[in-house]
Amino acid sequence: MDIRKVVDGQRQRRAYRVRKRVRGTTARPRLCINRSLTAFGCQVIDDTLGNTLVAATSRDKDLRDQIGYGGNCEAAKKLGKIVAERAIAKGIKQVTLDRGSCKYHGRVAAFADAAREAGLEF
Repeated sequence: MDIRKVVDGQRQRRAYRVRKRVRGTTARPRLCINRSLTAFGCQVIDDTLGNTLVAATSRDKDLRDQIGYGGNCEAAKKLGKIVAERAIAKGIKQVTLDRGSCKYHGRVAAFADAAREAGLEF
């Protein structure tokens, strides 16, 4: 059996386990995190309507110069601040954090702390 298939299956099960408890509503949308080795991205999603309200990634052309390399904690902190500012500008103050298959550690924790400091409530 291919090890990649096993690892992908484990990652998918972890994401499902987190997502079955976390749902985004209109009053409190879901802040979904997507992390790779070289980039970091996130979306604020209203699951009742199925709409993405706010999105940002370290690969966005307008953010690339501010963030630089997207695979470290500094980039996650900057992105957390940017997403919080964009969400507050759209009138979103409370969100639920969807960490997906990632542990709340390292870049994910740095992102969440920066977003909290910028004014988002989890």
